[in-house]
Amino acid sequence: MAYDDLRDFIRTLEKKKELKRISIEVDPKLEITEFADRSVKNGGPALLFENPKGSKIPVLINAFASMERMELALDVDSVEEVAGRISEYLEMRMPEGLIGKLKMLPKLAEMGAFFPKIVSKGPCQEVVKTEGFSLYDYPVLTCWPDDGGPFITLPMVFSRNPETGKRNCGMYRLQVFDERTTGMHWQTHKQGAEHYRRRLAAAGKGERARMDVAVAIGADPATMYSAILPLPPDLDEMMLAGFLRGKPVEMVKCHTIDLEVPAHAEIVLEGYVELGEMRREGPFGDHTGYYSLADDYPVFHVTCVTQRRDPIYPTTIVGPPPMEDFYMGKAIERIFLPLLRLQLPEVRDMCMPAEGIFHNLMLVSIRKSYPGHARKVMSAIWGTGQAMFSKVIVVVDDDVDVQNLSETAWRALNNIDPERDIQFTMGPIDSLDHASRLVNYGSKMGVDATRKWPGEGFTREWPEVIRMSPEVKARVDQLWKKAGL
Repeated sequence: MAYDDLRDFIRTLEKKKELKRISIEVDPKLEITEFADRSVKNGGPALLFENPKGSKIPVLINAFASMERMELALDVDSVEEVAGRISEYLEMRMPEGLIGKLKMLPKLAEMGAFFPKIVSKGPCQEVVKTEGFSLYDYPVLTCWPDDGGPFITLPMVFSRNPETGKRNCGMYRLQVFDERTTGMHWQTHKQGAEHYRRRLAAAGKGERARMDVAVAIGADPATMYSAILPLPPDLDEMMLAGFLRGKPVEMVKCHTIDLEVPAHAEIVLEGYVELGEMRREGPFGDHTGYYSLADDYPVFHVTCVTQRRDPIYPTTIVGPPPMEDFYMGKAIERIFLPLLRLQLPEVRDMCMPAEGIFHNLMLVSIRKSYPGHARKVMSAIWGTGQAMFSKVIVVVDDDVDVQNLSETAWRALNNIDPERDIQFTMGPIDSLDHASRLVNYGSKMGVDATRKWPGEGFTREWPEVIRMSPEVKARVDQLWKKAGL
C-alpha cells in the first residue's frame, strides 16, 4: 500500500532498521551536513535529528540515500519493477474482441488512480500563519562552509503554466535571505523558469506583475521524488506520483493563492515572485562536488505558512559523490530506460556513474545495426529532454555491461582510435557546469567505442575478446572444489 505521508515512510524506515534517531543537539549549520556525509559514504542509515540546535522541529536526512531505501520509498523489491510497469503501459494496444477488452479493464481502472484528487482540507493546513512567522523558525541547513546562507534543499515548488493552466512541480533550491524571502533557483532550462519567462512576457503586455508560487516541504516519498523526475513539459508530476504510488495524490487548495499542494505535506510556503525582481543567490555547495557560483535569480516572497501541528523538516545535502542524490538519480536511470528505448529501441542499457554527477558522463550499450549507428544514438540523446546536458557520451556494443565500469573502460579504451572515434558538438550545458566557456552553453563529446565495420572505413581484421570455453569452465568448476579452493 502507498504511504500516506512522510511519517508513514519514517515508520517503515525504522521498522526496517534503515533509520537512526539522533537525540543529542546538532547544529543545522554545517554539523548536520557532516553527519549526513559521513553516513552516506559509509553505507549508514537515514538520520532523524530530534533536537536540532535552535529549533523544536526534527530534521530528516538521507531518507533516499541507498538503493534499499529507494526501493522502500517506491514500495518495490527492485526499481526495475517500476521500469517494468512503464514498459507494460508503453506496450498497451487496443485489444481485439470482447475477451481482450475485458482483460484490459483492470489496467484501465488502475490508470484512473494516477490522477490527483482534490480534497477540501488536509493535515498541511492544521496551522495557518499569515502574520508573525519567520523562515528562521525552521531548521534550514547551511550545508557547506562557503554557502551564501541556509538553503531549503528538498522542496516541491509548484507553479502554473500561464498559457495552458497546467501545474508544474520541480525541486529548486531556495536560499533563505531573511524571515520572509528566499531565492528561487529556476535554472534557465527548467519548467519553472519557462513559466516565469512566459509570465514576464505577459506582464510586459499589461498583465499582473506577480506570479503565484507554493512550496511544499515533506510528503510521502513517491510524491517528493516526483519533483525531481525529468518529465516532458506539462506532464503533471503529481499524476506520475499517483502512478508510482498506485493511489491518487490528495491535493488541497492553498490558503491564500490559486495553487494546490499535497494535502499531507509537512510545511507549505505560499507566496509570489515579483516579475523582474532579481537578487544575487549563492554560492552553493552543489552536486558537482564544487560550489556553484553566485548569480542573479528571482526572489520568492512568502506571505503565508501552513503546516502540521508537529511538522518534520526533510532535507538533503549534495556535494562530492556519492551522496543521497546519486541513489535518487540511479533510480531515475533505471525507471526511465524504457522511455529512452521507446525512442531508441537499439539501446540495451545505460549507466550514469556517480563520478559523472548525472550530466557529465553517460555510458550506453546498443545493438549496432549499421555504420554510424553509435553517432546517431549520441545525437538522439543530445536531443532528448534533460539528456541534452550529457557532456560525455560513450557508446559501446551490446555485449558490454555498462553497469560494470571497469569492463566498460577496458572495452572502450581498447576499441577507440581517438581522432576517428571522438566527435565534438556545441549545445546547451547544465547551468551548474563551471567549466563551460559560457553559462548554459558549451561543448560535448561523443565517443564511439563500438566495434568498427568496413562500412565505417575500417579494413583491418577486428580481434575477438579473450574468453575461456564454457566446457573448460564447467570442468574446472568441479576440479576447483576438489582442489579445496
